Amino acid sequence: MTLTIPTLLTLFRILLIPVLVVVFYLPYPWTNFAAAFVFALGAITDWLDGWIARKWHMYSAFGAFLDPVADKLAVATALILIVQGHPTLFMALIAAVIIGREITISALREWMAEIGQTSRVRVAAIGKIKTIVQMVALVMLLYREPLLGLPIFRIGEGLLAVAAVLTLWSALAYLRAAWPAMRGDHARTGGGSGGGRRDA
Repeated sequence: MTLTIPTLLTLFRILLIPVLVVVFYLPYPWTNFAAAFVFALGAITDWLDGWIARKWHMYSAFGAFLDPVADKLAVATALILIVQGHPTLFMALIAAVIIGREITISALREWMAEIGQTSRVRVAAIGKIKTIVQMVALVMLLYREPLLGLPIFRIGEGLLAVAAVLTLWSALAYLRAAWPAMRGDHARTGGGSGGGRRDA
């Protein structure tokens, strides 16, 4: 198996996850900046590997599998760290909604692939918008300190709430697209999609 540049970037993004955890718990005053930087670096490489894959057609089945896994691991880890650092009911509920949605849609996609109906659950524009808002919110929440007089943490909380709403909206869109297959109104065609990256 040949590792493409996008796949190497995705692997790098996965390696950043334990770095994020370690940095988050370091007993230094600059750890909030470092944690936000590590997560932002991962988000940038997420965009970069997709751009490279599209521009130079560097697609692979392994990359198509690994990319959404890396995204979900990074987001779930960041949410767990933020909830641990700020254990409020609001933050716990938002994290549960976002992580629960990821588990649900991942299971839905796996099932749809098994019955050969993967094309019904393609990424919608709302999923891409959700991803952008979510990433910005998580960077702010990891940074958490005021910046230039702005309450960064509070802004991050608001953006994460927006991301949670978009998360539910996109999940309903996926479920609606898959509903005919879930009711049994489909013909089994076998197989799934071949590759390419997915942003959910």
